[in-house]
Amino acid sequence: MYLNKKNYITILLAAAMLGLSACGNSAGDNASGSNAANTNTSSQQEKTNPSGMKMDHSEMNHSGSGEVPAGLKDAQNPKFPVGSQAVIHADHMPGMNGAEATIVGAYDTIAYTVSYTPTTGWERVTDHKWIIHEEIENAQAKAYEPGAEITITADHMQGMKGATATIESAEPTTVYMVDYVSTTDGQKVTNHQWVTESELSAK
Repeated sequence: MYLNKKNYITILLAAAMLGLSACGNSAGDNASGSNAANTNTSSQQEKTNPSGMKMDHSEMNHSGSGEVPAGLKDAQNPKFPVGSQAVIHADHMPGMNGAEATIVGAYDTIAYTVSYTPTTGWERVTDHKWIIHEEIENAQAKAYEPGAEITITADHMQGMKGATATIESAEPTTVYMVDYVSTTDGQKVTNHQWVTESELSAK
């Protein structure tokens, strides 16, 4: 009777230990799965274009150095003179549309909408606004037609400079370099390139 009871207790203890071991393995598996998921997510994020428009413009520095391409000519009679203020009607990036801008520079040129694959390997950017004629490598004298392939010399955002692009549209216009305060986060943006005349209105 004693032996049977002892055996019974031994069996119960063994069963309890087995159960704890199973719980431990289950918790370990869940932790491992969670880590694997996090690793995959992290890997995915590393491969995902952080500038996403295929470029997320919220990830880029919207301000510029104020330098302009060689050969770019000041506008002779711009609708919005340097030092004047205007309202932006463009949503190239968050916080731009509706912002009050101060005109820093005004230039007569050809503005292009382009599609390109960033040199970083991120996904293709479509219908990017704007690059200008003077930001095309070895630019021809006349305007490029839609469908033409060019190489971009501008570095408005990471992966743009040196990228091969397809011209989507061409617009002879006055382009403006502007300062403005973002309507979304209050960040002051200086020397932003470019806003076209049709994207501005009098304050």
